[in-house]
Amino acid sequence: MKDINLKLNINECQMEELSEEEQYLLTKAIESTNNSYAPYSHFNVGAAILLENGVVLPGCNQENAAFPAGLCAERSAIFAAGAQYPDVALKAIAIAARDTNGQLTEEPVSPCGTCRQVIIETETRFSQPIRILLYGKRCIYVMDGIKNLMPLSFTEF
Repeated sequence: MKDINLKLNINECQMEELSEEEQYLLTKAIESTNNSYAPYSHFNVGAAILLENGVVLPGCNQENAAFPAGLCAERSAIFAAGAQYPDVALKAIAIAARDTNGQLTEEPVSPCGTCRQVIIETETRFSQPIRILLYGKRCIYVMDGIKNLMPLSFTEF
């Protein structure tokens, strides 16, 4: 048997260490948590994506009593971009969340597996990594590409 070790590159930083563009994107993600519809989980997630053309699009989770009918913040933003700007690559995505008490989470929140798969597909489609910013009050995680969160990803054969 052979061990395979995978190395992930995730940087931890504070808001003031980010570029103005990244700070703006995170601010938009935080603002988007206020538009979330989460009457069941009470976990409000907001996302904001930056397209290569400079457009910023927000997203937020939308729950439904029929749980599979809801949609995560990340996918709502990515799918909105695909509908409005189908040929423009995603440059970055920022994600923030509020806990069941309505407070911004202390630690960064990462995308669910389904959202990770959608981000992988988007990176593959445009042949470039997407910068990922995960907000927490204590720190922000920054990484270049979703493979830092999902190294053994499923892509086109």
